[in-house]
Amino acid sequence: MRPMDPCDPCEAVLLETSGDPFASADAVVALVDEHGALLNCSPGMQRLLGYGPSEFQGLRWTDLLASEADVARFRECCRKDEAVFLTSVHLRHRDGGGVEVRLRAHRLDALDGEPQWLVQTETVEAAHLGDLRRALLRGLFTESPYIIDVFDDRLRFLAQNRSQRRASGFASQVVGRTMREAAPAGLLDMDALEARQRHVLTTGEALIATEVHGHVPESPRRDAVWSETIVPLRGGSGKVVALAHLVLDVTEEARARERLHLINEASARIGSDLDVMHTAKELTDVAVPQFADYAYVNLLDTVLRGRYPHTGTGVEAVPLRRAAQSVRPGGVVDLGVTNGAIDPIASAPDSRSARALASGAPLLLTGDELYTEFVTADPYRAALTRERGVRSWLLVPMYARGAALGTVVFIRRAQDDPFDAEDILLAEEFVARAGVCIDNASRYTYERTTASALQRSLLPQRLPDLKAVEAVSRYLPAGGEAVLGGAWFDVIRLSSARVGLVVGDAAGSGLRSAVTMGGLRRAVRTLADLDLSPEELLTGLDEQVRRFQDDQGAGPDGAAGTTCLYAVYDPVSRRCALAGAGHPRPTRMTTDGRATLMDMPVGPPLGTGGVPFECVEVTLDDGDVLVLHTAGLSEPQKDGAGADLEVLGEVLSALGSVRRSQPHRPAFDLGEFCDAILCRMLPNPPQKDVALLAARVHGLEPDLHAAWELTDEWEVVGQAREMASRKLDDWGLGELGDTTQLLVSELVTNAIRYGRPPIRLRLIRDRNLICEVSDSSSTSPHVRRALETDEGGRGLFLVANLAELWGTRYHERGKSIWAEQSLEALRL
Repeated sequence: MRPMDPCDPCEAVLLETSGDPFASADAVVALVDEHGALLNCSPGMQRLLGYGPSEFQGLRWTDLLASEADVARFRECCRKDEAVFLTSVHLRHRDGGGVEVRLRAHRLDALDGEPQWLVQTETVEAAHLGDLRRALLRGLFTESPYIIDVFDDRLRFLAQNRSQRRASGFASQVVGRTMREAAPAGLLDMDALEARQRHVLTTGEALIATEVHGHVPESPRRDAVWSETIVPLRGGSGKVVALAHLVLDVTEEARARERLHLINEASARIGSDLDVMHTAKELTDVAVPQFADYAYVNLLDTVLRGRYPHTGTGVEAVPLRRAAQSVRPGGVVDLGVTNGAIDPIASAPDSRSARALASGAPLLLTGDELYTEFVTADPYRAALTRERGVRSWLLVPMYARGAALGTVVFIRRAQDDPFDAEDILLAEEFVARAGVCIDNASRYTYERTTASALQRSLLPQRLPDLKAVEAVSRYLPAGGEAVLGGAWFDVIRLSSARVGLVVGDAAGSGLRSAVTMGGLRRAVRTLADLDLSPEELLTGLDEQVRRFQDDQGAGPDGAAGTTCLYAVYDPVSRRCALAGAGHPRPTRMTTDGRATLMDMPVGPPLGTGGVPFECVEVTLDDGDVLVLHTAGLSEPQKDGAGADLEVLGEVLSALGSVRRSQPHRPAFDLGEFCDAILCRMLPNPPQKDVALLAARVHGLEPDLHAAWELTDEWEVVGQAREMASRKLDDWGLGELGDTTQLLVSELVTNAIRYGRPPIRLRLIRDRNLICEVSDSSSTSPHVRRALETDEGGRGLFLVANLAELWGTRYHERGKSIWAEQSLEALRL
């Protein structure tokens, strides 16, 4: 094969004549003189008209024309003295029929000066095939969208067509050169191209529609994608002797596919959870590096803080904070603004960001325009813009449900294509999708923050500071849900230095459960102020739950099923009374580090009724820890943790082993103790809310309380005053002597007059000074204002005025009237 001339595309096609589907076997060439005599003809005449070679002798050309009109037309063309003429005629077949042909005549000058005509004819069918052949050549080599190259077996150019889509920068003469030698530098990966060419040469198998990425060396340089097909060309022996390349520029199609992929990826990846910062980070991670070299999200401060976003355009006074940013691998993050910090340029009232949020339209700036924007407001970031070669800067405002959320900025550097109109539409598309996810996350944060604040407002804000009980609590809301729960705990100061410990769990979840919990907690405090025993308190609470059901119109799924555990610890006797209503039993951890579940009866849940509650009393040692909790800590979790109460016992025993191994170690911190329990029992967020209360008990030292048995004789009143006065002197509380004597006198007198023996006087020095008188009568005392003529009736009135707190506590053998005096003034 000879090399083809790339300047003549119609001649630059390699086709063997025998294999040309457009070659005509009926072509006729004849030589005719000016008188029409047939001087010579090609063998094709025999096949076309059916004559034998000898039968043409003596024939005139006009004898072969089928009609006089054809003869006249031919002679007329000859008389015009044109060098070439073309006409259509009918030739006479030997059998008498006509053959329509297209006739082309070329004028020749013979040596003797007489003109002759070289006549070429072809049938209509052959003419049509010729037109198709010329159209194919023109389409492939002149007008084709394909880039067509032909290489020999040494990968050198044999020919190339004149495609308008061929990249500029090729050598002026490519025939005889390889693509590496002829193509502009950086066009594509030449090693990979030559590997594909050698593969086709070796295997003889075509490579169809290989997607090839490269760079067009234009100004500015841009990325390009081609679809490349390499076809083997075989010689007569069947051996591959050349390669034909058909290359189609599919850059726009590839970009459209990438955009669609980016939108799909954004839909799949953005919004995987309900965290605002994480969602913003997912947005920038999707954009980089597929869409931009660097991207960052600035959100309104209200959105990041979980407040409802602004509607409309009045957001000028709300600062924008950096929520997330991503950079292409090997790049440098914009050190001008860190995550969580306010972007000072974007937050300025007249900034580009503020104007974009006001208009809702995206903003596209070149690197020079961005530098001008920053140079006065922040020279440091302006310098970063130049240093990093920012070429194109696209800002897209983020909205959701008509509310402004913030802005998203995409940046491309100098070596990449600038953003165009289609890129802006793409950016708006997935920013809009991300905006909905961020809005959902922000609203979830707002709702969860509100729910958490409401939940915690219903729980104790801080536990009282008591000598008898050192208490620490933990509360965990149900993980992953912005819902309210019904778990609660409390530590209640009771009369005579006693302490009430309560943990409960209202049935269900949500607002109704939280309302029930708040009401029950207040009910427990009210009943505890009446100094009821644990079983009596639970009985009263059971009635309260039934009232809740009636008031709320709740069915079986209402407040019924609420559980509660109530314990009262007396530091004087070191006795702890406990009663439960369908609640998990508490765990006791002794000072030697051993943990056991309390052996106690557990009644039915509150609101079910029908079975009385039972109370059990145990004696606790100083330093013992009671662990009270709701069912959320012991119910099975997804990973099997917290399968039963024995697991909690094992955890406490493991923690206690440290105590046993170090007997001289100071008492462990209860806060760390609670955290260790939660970490072991709940490695993942709990499925329902959990309340945990750990209480370390301390008994009162014997020298901090005193008791005297009294008779019901009136002389004992004075003796009681003297004994109380001497004890106050021993405690260094002589300043309270007069008031205490009055309180003792009135309480003992009241017991002698209205009560029954035995009568008992007790003084307790706790955080306050407590004076308590007990008798075996259950008569309820009343405070009244005595008339001037009354001889009595002023006792409890004086007690109420002299004491900071006072009250009556009933028990199986009567009642106790107590009065407290503050020691704060003496401590100062």
